[in-house]
Amino acid sequence: MTKPSVEFEVSDKELYLIYRPRDDSSWVHKIFERDEELLVKGTFHLTSKDLVEDAAEEKANAASDDDDILWVNDDRLVFSVATADGVYFRFKPQILGFETPVLLYQDARPNWKWFSAERKVSILNIIQSLGLERIVIGGPDPDAIPLPEYERLLNQFPTPYELRRYVQARVATVVRQYTEPAIDAEALLNAYVDRRTVATAPNLEAPFRQFDVAKYDFALKRLQAMLVNELGTSEAQWQLEIVEIILLLNPRYIKAFSEVRLWDADASKWRRIDLLLVDASGNVDVIEIKKPMGKPIMLPVHYRDHHLPMRDLVGAMGQVTHYLRHLSRWGPAGEDYLTQLLRAYLPAGLRIRIVNPSGILIIGRSNTLSDVQRREFEVLRRDSKGVVDIVTYDDLLARVQTVLDQLRSGQALSVAPASPMAE
Repeated sequence: MTKPSVEFEVSDKELYLIYRPRDDSSWVHKIFERDEELLVKGTFHLTSKDLVEDAAEEKANAASDDDDILWVNDDRLVFSVATADGVYFRFKPQILGFETPVLLYQDARPNWKWFSAERKVSILNIIQSLGLERIVIGGPDPDAIPLPEYERLLNQFPTPYELRRYVQARVATVVRQYTEPAIDAEALLNAYVDRRTVATAPNLEAPFRQFDVAKYDFALKRLQAMLVNELGTSEAQWQLEIVEIILLLNPRYIKAFSEVRLWDADASKWRRIDLLLVDASGNVDVIEIKKPMGKPIMLPVHYRDHHLPMRDLVGAMGQVTHYLRHLSRWGPAGEDYLTQLLRAYLPAGLRIRIVNPSGILIIGRSNTLSDVQRREFEVLRRDSKGVVDIVTYDDLLARVQTVLDQLRSGQALSVAPASPMAE
């Protein structure tokens, strides 16, 4: 069985690289005699100083002592490439050709593919080019790349075929500006990469899960208590507390402002928006919050076999719609005015923008609706969703409870993998 040209052996104090030249080792010795280095797999820079065992030389010496000794035809050269450093092997910098420290866990059993890609590319040299302070492969150190992850990286390292596809895709982006090639090189590249790689969503939420559970649990209990003691809370206090919960559920918004002046061009007078939301880009939306007062959002009586929305809901929708219309008509002048008005409460340099503002309406209860009423309310809600998002207090309770249940189950609030039944 043919042995690999490069393999590794582990001892208590050193990591050895075993190199078997294609023909014999005579040409290697000539390189060393010229005081030059031997570059193996485009990765390891070896010199005679690193050589610890020369099978051909030992064979020649032994043959001169006893001509009857039989030798295995293996002109192997053994080089010391790393020395023990605690539970790691530390590679000699001159061996790898760069100064960034590289440590390999002693229990690892590497082969040449751990360090060299096809076409004699040094994987470690590419990693160190990212500006790392050190490279640690395996073992207990906190900055170590786990061995399974490192092996996954090796499996996903670009192949010559992938590089050719990449070059084709880059060329195609230019060519497509002037003509339409018959081959979609970019699609072929993406398809090949998708087959070779596995997309994994990082669980960024995990370290903060305990805090988030406490936060959403508090919000849920506070909302439940407010609905029980609704009569003891003023309208202004109710709005301020509910908007805090809305901000919690909608992290896109960074601030809410109450009683903001708004110019009504139709009546040529100033009006006031109860609550104005500002997102991280400075875009504004309107939120209207009504105390539920135990009222269902749909009337129990029929009109031509349909349930109608209650008067308060229709009125609140009209109110939000007018606010949105006034904002949109206000345009650049409104942006300048609101930017100046709210500048002290916003991040430095953030400018208010009025671009197709939308509305959120928090109103009423839906827990007592019949199936027919619920279906007709859903039709109303979806019809108006492009302008006003209608949220009942029971919707709000359900949303907070769902997030809380997800957090308590230990599952990340992230993108789930595709269903195995999906085509």
